[in-house]
Amino acid sequence: MKAFSPAAERNQGPIFEVLSSLLPAGASVLEVASGTGQHAEFFCAQRPDITWQMTDPDPASFLSLQTCYAEARHPGLKKPIAWSVFDARPPELDRTFDALVNINMIHISPWEACLALLDHTRTWLAPGGLLYLYGPFVIQGRPTAPSNLAFHQSLQDRDARWGLRDLETVTAAARERGLRWIRTVDMPANNVSVLFQK
Repeated sequence: MKAFSPAAERNQGPIFEVLSSLLPAGASVLEVASGTGQHAEFFCAQRPDITWQMTDPDPASFLSLQTCYAEARHPGLKKPIAWSVFDARPPELDRTFDALVNINMIHISPWEACLALLDHTRTWLAPGGLLYLYGPFVIQGRPTAPSNLAFHQSLQDRDARWGLRDLETVTAAARERGLRWIRTVDMPANNVSVLFQK
């Protein structure tokens, strides 16, 4: 069954505006933790030149991705893979990608998941490839929105290992893995897009 996320419906347009201008013609994209699959479908509809590989380890999310794929009218949308950042590289992913996209994951998973994601960029991103992160962050020197503070507390209440990540800490970890910060873009609902290049 295909799931639906109101948040994904709201943010897919703004995310597309930021990311699409940076993707070359015919770009190949790996999305880590694709959730409902709405972003993949939207991007492939807007950019029929790209290929988009969906992944997710969660059984319910993976079922939604399978439905998206089965109903796809976009040849660039690839068969989803059930995969977690903590897993070894699956044999289906036998190539490098022009971009690795991760939307709203690193704050609802342990810090080690963010580090594992960054580690995988060494293998999966082609030279000059783009890492795109989206979500709420703590940004030093900027007051954190009350709604983000409340969200952070609710995540901590669910799992003490979860919570909003400090952007400088993420950037430093990315730099250690050979990724160069390009820019941070303010997005609706107190989220940001963060872009790195290999």
